[in-house]
Amino acid sequence: MSYEQSYGQEKRTDPLCRLSLAELRLRTSAKWRVHPPDVLPLWVAEMDVPLAEPVARALTEAVALGDAGYAMGTGYAEAVAEFARRRWGWDGVAVERTAVVADVMTGATEVLRLVTGDGDAVVVNCPAYPPFYAFVRNAGRRVVEAPLDAAGRLDLAALGAAYGRATAGGRRAAHLLCSPQNPTGAVHTRAELAAVAVLAGRYGVRVVADEVHAPLVLPGAAFVPYLSVPGAEDAFSLMSASKGWNLSGVKAALAVAGLAAAGDLARLPPETSHGPSHFGVIAHTAALREAGGWLDEVLAGLDANRRLFADLLARHLPRVRYRQPEGTYLAWLDCREAGLGEDPAAVFLEHGRVALGAGARFGTGGAGHARLTLATSPEVLAEAVRRMADAARRYTG
Repeated sequence: MSYEQSYGQEKRTDPLCRLSLAELRLRTSAKWRVHPPDVLPLWVAEMDVPLAEPVARALTEAVALGDAGYAMGTGYAEAVAEFARRRWGWDGVAVERTAVVADVMTGATEVLRLVTGDGDAVVVNCPAYPPFYAFVRNAGRRVVEAPLDAAGRLDLAALGAAYGRATAGGRRAAHLLCSPQNPTGAVHTRAELAAVAVLAGRYGVRVVADEVHAPLVLPGAAFVPYLSVPGAEDAFSLMSASKGWNLSGVKAALAVAGLAAAGDLARLPPETSHGPSHFGVIAHTAALREAGGWLDEVLAGLDANRRLFADLLARHLPRVRYRQPEGTYLAWLDCREAGLGEDPAAVFLEHGRVALGAGARFGTGGAGHARLTLATSPEVLAEAVRRMADAARRYTG
């Protein structure tokens, strides 16, 4: 048994360890086709797992029936509500205050259109998931950055200053909040989120919470739905099973309105309901209702991987700083002390054939950083660190 297999436990049997690299390379998704086959692809938010059995069964049955029409009904919203009740003890997903949308970013953009106008500002906490910038700007809104603190957590002083800039001149503004945070993996506490709600109320900013990583909170932390904190009644949440069960390619998501935002959500254009995939709704509903045990296995594997990765970096790349994530399956690497320049991801790709996310794409605070996906086998993680260490030695001479 290898060091990686035995790290902290017996040989693992969780979904992250069930597929070989050769099997994974048969996949045709972006993760496995953007780069040549000699590259280890750890750059995009996909997990190296098989489908959860209840999801595979639900999709197979739909295919057998030829059930490939348009999505409809409230089953997805009911499944999200049930999952929130079981996992988080939260009874705040009222089906009548929800709308099924194509995916989280499309849904978030449509909600931003409801509460802001052309040229209005949307606050993002940087470093931030790169599509936050692209989708906001494509919708005709301005991005106002509110940098995270040195620990990758919400900086309330910076957020208040950003709210002030965003609402200057009496303009409307929104805050696109990433919770849990991508790329840092921070899971916002109830106190932090309550403070955000107070600030948002003071400045009249509407909060739109991207909570796509909510199912992926690791041991030691607890997910707090933004809509569950006092003062968040006029806010929105976007939820989905896409990250927790690796279903990004079968698209569906749910927009959830707080009690005081129900009227706004009711103005969502009817055509937005045409975007969700019927297969996506079927798959996500099955995941939320029937695949909680599979998710628990994944979370145990991710917990082991984040600790293994910390140990591997300490042994082979000690000048790369890494704070173990509380949630998500993402590792945010601070390479500024390693002498790898502004774009360490380019160094790791060129000299080590490991593809990571380039930090500069995540906005202010991203230069000198890279994002790595931990949702793979221990063996792949170990090989990636070995290659990265070799790349650093070649680059720095």
